[in-house]
Amino acid sequence: MSETQPTYAKTPKEMEATLASQIRQGQPTFFQMQAQLPSQGRTDTPLAATDAMWVVLKTYAACGENELHAHPHEDHTFVVLQGSALFHGPNGEERTIGLHEGVLLPRGTFYWFRALGEEPLVMVRIGSATAQGADRFARVSIDGRPMEGNSVENKEVELKLSDRWFPEPVHRA
Repeated sequence: MSETQPTYAKTPKEMEATLASQIRQGQPTFFQMQAQLPSQGRTDTPLAATDAMWVVLKTYAACGENELHAHPHEDHTFVVLQGSALFHGPNGEERTIGLHEGVLLPRGTFYWFRALGEEPLVMVRIGSATAQGADRFARVSIDGRPMEGNSVENKEVELKLSDRWFPEPVHRA
């Protein structure tokens, strides 16, 4: 697909470190949204960051999901680039979003989602810190306990990559 392979963050600390290394104060950061699609599990590819905002490409295998949680110090949004997702709130609320649709989640909003259908879900996620000095990557469960993004509690499963890519390669005749 390209000369360099995407760098997936395997842990929250790795995500934070990769995003910190991408900060270029006073300079634009250009990035390409590409990822090898999972046949099982999910990937997070950090794309760009400032000290207050970050962009991540997220992929989920068909029917992949996470658990109900909130980010107490981050506003963030998801925009669907491939597939569709069913978002759930803490009181039974549900909303499906598909291609080129999104959701904005203010800090402290509890949600979870799952990929719908047989197609892998690909979303761009943009987050922004809401409080200086607070852990901008913090995640909490509905009972207020810290929840790691890559935990069994957050429905993490072993990653298995397929031979498919987002976006699909363009073949020229």
